[in-house]
Amino acid sequence: MGQSQNQLIYQIALTLIPGVGDVTAKNLISYCGSVEGIFKQKKAHLLKIPDVGNVTANSIVNHSVFKRAEEEVEFIEKNNIQSYFYLDEDYPTRLKHCMDAPLLLFGDGNLNLNPARSVAIVGTRNATDYGKEITQQFVNELKQFDVTVISGLAYGIDVSAHKACVDQNIPTIGVLAHG
Repeated sequence: MGQSQNQLIYQIALTLIPGVGDVTAKNLISYCGSVEGIFKQKKAHLLKIPDVGNVTANSIVNHSVFKRAEEEVEFIEKNNIQSYFYLDEDYPTRLKHCMDAPLLLFGDGNLNLNPARSVAIVGTRNATDYGKEITQQFVNELKQFDVTVISGLAYGIDVSAHKACVDQNIPTIGVLAHG
């Protein structure tokens, strides 16, 4: 098991701890020095960290999340999925400034998550033909500005924006908001 694979197991394990969201996870990292350091702490030390109670401390010290984390890493490697931890250099810089930014992002494809210029396009899932047409025209106009279009991959306007980007050879990033 390589060092980066080992780090990814710890990173994923942290996201699997019940009751630990992105803000608390970052707080734990800050107090413990690293993700791996969190899992090496004694329960008594964890309980001194703000927002860490008995249930959370027990979940950390019993290491029950590691089996699932190892399974996730196996899937990630098998499917050539890229991972971006919030402390990584290639994690989206603009997102890093949000207090509740996700700890981990996963991606597939030729990704530049820190383009010089980006535009977000989002809209209704129940887009009219007119809405789809305007979206395509808008994307066509964006080509001259050398931007990357970021959107969800939902039906309607989001998909129209991505399709227009592909047609115009404009870089596009589709964001899915689930694990």
